[in-house]
Amino acid sequence: MTRKLAWIRIERGILASIWSEQGLYELTFPYPSQQEAKTHLTTSGLSEVALTPAQQQWLKLLTDQLQEYFSGKPVAFSVPIDWTGYSEFRLKALQFTAAIPTGQVATYGGVAAAVGRPGAARAVGGAMHANRTPIVVPCHRVIGSDGSLTGFGGGLTLKQELLGLEQKKTE
Repeated sequence: MTRKLAWIRIERGILASIWSEQGLYELTFPYPSQQEAKTHLTTSGLSEVALTPAQQQWLKLLTDQLQEYFSGKPVAFSVPIDWTGYSEFRLKALQFTAAIPTGQVATYGGVAAAVGRPGAARAVGGAMHANRTPIVVPCHRVIGSDGSLTGFGGGLTLKQELLGLEQKKTE
């Protein structure tokens, strides 16, 4: 299966996005340059060939939605996600996380219980760490049982910033 790299430019910076025939496979956070964004990809062997017409539509939709998101507007991301490669547990945890509404949070233990594995909070942390599509699958909305911000690939400052941005949208 060929995965294709496409760049997303928004006011906040440049994001690298990887597309498959199923949809969005991977997404970085915004960075100041393409080079910096590319260094944060986990996918290798990428093809920088033209996107299919469907992928071009998804890319435009995601670009528009990310621009709105970072400008403070409420957004329900609607691009298809390529969920291949996740274990059954991680898939359930990430799909549950994708449904957490803007402005709300869930705990690692709460996600574990919701997907039928009470007591598997650490495993949920592993699933969040493996999330290839942050922001679209909002792993930043998963927090510690005591309300603390823990573990986030973009750093805790960005996690706090994203949660603050979303809180303003719901007020």
